Formats: sequence, structure tokens, C-alpha cells
Amino acid sequence: MNTPVSPWKDRAGPQNRPVPDAGSEDFLVHRELLFSIVYNMLGTVTDTEDVVQETWLSWAAVKDREIAHPRAYLVRIAVNHALTQMRRARRSRESYIGPWLPEPVLTEPDTPDTAIRTESVSLAMLVVLETLTPLQRAVFVLREAFAYDHAEIGAILGRSSAAVRQLAHRAKERVEARRPRYDLDRGTQRIVTERFLDAALGGDLDALMDVLAPEVVMWSDGGGKRRAALRVVEGREKVARLVAAVSAQLRTFAMRPVQLNGGPGVVLFVGGTLYAAAALDPAPGGDRVRGIYGLVNPDKLAQLAEAVRPG
Repeated sequence: MNTPVSPWKDRAGPQNRPVPDAGSEDFLVHRELLFSIVYNMLGTVTDTEDVVQETWLSWAAVKDREIAHPRAYLVRIAVNHALTQMRRARRSRESYIGPWLPEPVLTEPDTPDTAIRTESVSLAMLVVLETLTPLQRAVFVLREAFAYDHAEIGAILGRSSAAVRQLAHRAKERVEARRPRYDLDRGTQRIVTERFLDAALGGDLDALMDVLAPEVVMWSDGGGKRRAALRVVEGREKVARLVAAVSAQLRTFAMRPVQLNGGPGVVLFVGGTLYAAAALDPAPGGDRVRGIYGLVNPDKLAQLAEAVRPG
């Protein structure tokens, strides 16, 4: 039996791509939605691409049948594949070295792939979502990020509306207890990012102390492949000293602001190669940084390295 060829995950070049049939076109229409839902459930681009590919294979196997609502059918397949992948990934993370962080995605206006810009959730929020059960996370993402109602979610998950409502309530309570919602405009985000960049580039301890909130936390995800803190660092003085030490050790580097997961972030280049990325979580007032989510694990920077270049 021949394996159906994906109409979108083909890197052989446009001249070798198959002409999409009607079933492929239905899939392509909803591909960005599927990518966004699954990414918010899993937090990694590679796993998301794998799940979307699995969704295509499942869809291709039945596309000749009469399907009244392709979008609902595809979302159900993708979400359930994602739940399976989520449970598998969580088991594998038990042996992960140091803090685990989601994989960041570039969400600037000129990002080539619009799928990773759609309904993106901040890295700080994705970290909070890791505290939910797989089902709670699926319900929260569908309900809060994509506005599905309880009955629609129930149909996707094979649960009653009452069960979904209870899952949604518990998930929302847990998320809001860890991360109350607030909005900051892009201008305010840019100002605090630039202040942090200036202080970090200069290795100025006093300036770093001024831009960091007293309760600031810093995550460093090296995955055992690059040197990183093995625990979350808490408190302004400790975080400021760590950032200043990294600045001094790297000596020659370039840093530039970017938008990561819809929020402020920075990328760091050493010798023209992307070395690290960090999403910044501004405090509610917008004048200080309360969270730094830094990634140096090269596996989690591969997608970002293709999309961003030194300034």
C-alpha cells in the first residue's frame, strides 16, 4: 500500500509536489488552525509538525468518504493525536536535564509561516499550561484560545458537556491562580525590553537590578547539551548576577529584540550563530521584567535559527 503524500510537509521543491485533490484542499484550508491548536497543547514545533502529519495521514485514509464537516473532523483527529503525544512526551521528560521549556516561535509580522503566528500563547503561559493534566490543557486551549463551546469540545474529546465544563472550570482556576491576566501594549513591551537589553549588553549589575522585579524568576533550558542552570533561579539579585556573568563570559555577542509567542523577547548571536533566545515576561505595571525564559538547547533553537538573523 502506498503511503499518502502530505500536501504541505514536502521539502522536495514545488516542481515535485503533487497537485492537491479536493481532500488535500480541505486539509490545507484548515492546516494553520490545526498547527496552532496542537502547538498550544504540546509547546514544541517538531512534535506539532509530527502530529499534523499524522492528522493528514488519518484524513487521507478516509477522505473519499462523505464528511459533512471537514474542519470539525480534522480538529478532532489532531487533538486526539496531540493528547497521545502529550502523554508520551511527559513520560520522556522525567529524564530531562534541568528545567524544561516550550520551544519558542517567532511571531513578528513578517514571519514566513503564518501558522505559527495564529493564536499564539506566551511562553510564560505555556509553562503554566504544563501544570495541567493533558485533558485539562486540551479543554483550556480549545475554550480560551479558540472559543470552542463546551458541546463542541465534548464532541472532539468524546466527553459530555458537563464533564467538559468541569474540566474547563478546574483548568481556568489553576491557570489564573498561577498567572492572572493583564494586557500590555506593544510600546510598553518594547520599552522594558530595550531597558533589559541595554543592561544585559553592558553587564551593568545596577541597571539590571533596576529593570528586574523583586520576584523575578529565570528559567534556563539547556537540556544537557549546553551549560545552563539546573534549577529555576529566583530573586532579583541572583538573576541579575547570573545575567551579568553570562554577558561577561560570552564577551563577543550580538543581541536583538524580537517577538516570541506574541510577547517580548531577545535573541543572542555568537559569531553570527544563534546561541540563545529568551522570552521576557513583563510585570503588570510594564516597567520591570518578572520572568526570563531562556533557551540554549540547540534542538529547541533550530526552527528559530531559520527564521531570524542577526540585526
